[in-house]
Amino acid sequence: MNSELNYKHLYYFWVTAKEGGMSHAAARLGMAVQTISAQVRQLERELGHALFKPAGRGLALTDAGRTALQLAEQIFQLGEQLPAVVRHAASQNGLRLAVGISGGLPKLAVRDLLEPVMNEPRLRLLCHEDDFDDLLADLALHRLDVVLSDRPAPANPNLRLYSHALGASPLAWFAPAGWLAAVCQDFPASLDRVDVLLPTAHASVRLRLDQWFERKGVSPRVVGEFEDNALMTTFGASGMGVFPAPERMRDRLASAYGLQWVAPCDGVQEHFYAISTARKVQHPLVQRLLEAHLDAPRGAFNDLPQPL
Repeated sequence: MNSELNYKHLYYFWVTAKEGGMSHAAARLGMAVQTISAQVRQLERELGHALFKPAGRGLALTDAGRTALQLAEQIFQLGEQLPAVVRHAASQNGLRLAVGISGGLPKLAVRDLLEPVMNEPRLRLLCHEDDFDDLLADLALHRLDVVLSDRPAPANPNLRLYSHALGASPLAWFAPAGWLAAVCQDFPASLDRVDVLLPTAHASVRLRLDQWFERKGVSPRVVGEFEDNALMTTFGASGMGVFPAPERMRDRLASAYGLQWVAPCDGVQEHFYAISTARKVQHPLVQRLLEAHLDAPRGAFNDLPQPL
């Protein structure tokens, strides 16, 4: 099997699959059916698997063919976008950085994580928030330059992704003025008696919080669960209840939201990762971000092993 894929052969296969047969593909491409057939057969030899099988008077995709078609769709969709993307990039004076923000990541921490690149005079920052798995798919397709998340990328042989640890921040409990006296009285047992807001299970820190409650013998009175950390902060500030947040956000939560620090959530940390498509990052701004966190003094964002 040839290890180097011939994209011309892949294109003929893609058109054949899309058109529903070799005769239709030949008509679309203005080529002889025999030429299309020979190109597809060559691709099958290169891959070592049959991509089509007889089905009545026509052809149907094999399991390998369906998989090849899914990947071919992505490849040629990107190819169709290439001219417009290149024209757009050439027309921009700024240095573009497309960042995926995982839904479980505290939004107040994102600005701090990106601080090393914010002084770039030519910066054109694009932030896209989505579910973790969808962001990884976009990253693998090079629609994003980096993903910031509260967890590393899972092992996946189909996605070559690398997780770079940016550090961690201890968690603490915060309260609006209306709940401050009640929660401070006999904390953390008071969490049984006051209204509590928590991140949903989609945030990796939720499991660590649940384990913390178990260690402390606390059954919190949960009145709200939020996928978006900024939304949880907004509802907490409105008086809905007390909630955990990164310790390093203490001054900002006080000045911007009027929230009061209650106590540390001892032993619980919020972790931060930058995920890229290569171990050796090529994008200059992503390089700068990783190097800044690697070189920074050990602290709120540097309590994890150093980036890979």
